[in-house]
Amino acid sequence: MKTPSGLSRISRVFALLTAAIAAGCANPREDVRLTLCKDMVAVELGAMPAWQGSAIQTHGYRGAVVTVRYATADGEQRADCFYRYDAPDDTALTLANPIEAYATSPSKMILDGRTLAGPELARAVKRALERQGRAFVERARQALQGGQ
Repeated sequence: MKTPSGLSRISRVFALLTAAIAAGCANPREDVRLTLCKDMVAVELGAMPAWQGSAIQTHGYRGAVVTVRYATADGEQRADCFYRYDAPDDTALTLANPIEAYATSPSKMILDGRTLAGPELARAVKRALERQGRAFVERARQALQGGQ
C-alpha cells in the first residue's frame, strides 16, 4: 500500500525532529554557561584540551564566574568566564538554581591571564556557538543514520 506524499513528508519531518531531540545537548546536566566557557577555550586554543575540573561561583548582583581548568602540552592552565546578573526578580527557578539569574553570554573572559572583552570576546562567543551548532547537526545526522 502506498503512503500519500503528505504523510510521507510528515513522517520525515517527525523523524528529523525526533533525531534532533534525541541528539540534544552533548551533556544535558552541564550548565550552558560552563559549556560555552569550555567551547570558547577550545576555539581559542584551536584544539580540545584535557579538562581537569570546573567551578561555578555566584556572587549575587556582582555576577558569576565560571572557572575551567585544563591541561595542554604547556601544562595546567585555567580560564575564567564572567557573567552579569540578569534577573529582574527572584523566581522559583532562580531560588532553586541560582546560576539561572545570570546572563548566558559572558561579559569577559580571562584565558591564561589574557583578557578577552568587547569585539574579541564577541568573536570567541560566535566561534564557540558555531562549534556547538556543528556538533548538534552532527549528532542529529548520526541519530538519523542510526535509525535506518
